[in-house]
Amino acid sequence: MNRLINVGFGNMVNAEKIIAIIHPEAAPVKRMVQSAKDSGKCIDATCGRKCKAVIVSCEEKIILSALLPETIANRVNQREGIEEGE
Repeated sequence: MNRLINVGFGNMVNAEKIIAIIHPEAAPVKRMVQSAKDSGKCIDATCGRKCKAVIVSCEEKIILSALLPETIANRVNQREGIEEGE
């Protein structure tokens, strides 16, 4: 079953497809994001805000979020805890 996680401003991502949630300030991450933008594999979910997290998903998709990586990770972990308790 798909588990959707809110990554800000009503945008949802399938938690099962997330490989990594990283901070966007490092130069290699900036290059990775630019490469994804150039190839059309970047999804901007920031709604015009500053990008604070880069979510790497399966199929080489990159999702940009205005939420901090810790916030997204907490939401993923919280969701997993809910499902384990069911």
